[in-house]
Amino acid sequence: MQTVMWIGIYFGISLVVSFFVPFPYSLMVIIAVVIGLGFYRRRRYFRGMGGSGQSGSYFGSMFGGQQRNNVNYYCMNCGTKHNEAACPNCGSKLKKAGF
Repeated sequence: MQTVMWIGIYFGISLVVSFFVPFPYSLMVIIAVVIGLGFYRRRRYFRGMGGSGQSGSYFGSMFGGQQRNNVNYYCMNCGTKHNEAACPNCGSKLKKAGF
């Protein structure tokens, strides 16, 4: 539902700008507004996820920064819960993820 709301916001802004600004300039203004709203939405989304909203913190957590591992792995052979490459109980490398 939020996607439909944002599409409406983009469409409304583009209509208002196109009515009040002549053509070649309105296109540039609309593109700038769409890019600006995209940055705003991304920043708001990452803040909602617990990040600071800056791309550096997002990529820092993506490439070796602090991150929480809430995923548990279960051996598909014997069902043992573990976080290793191979099951410590039976040695199988087949595992499935669970929460």
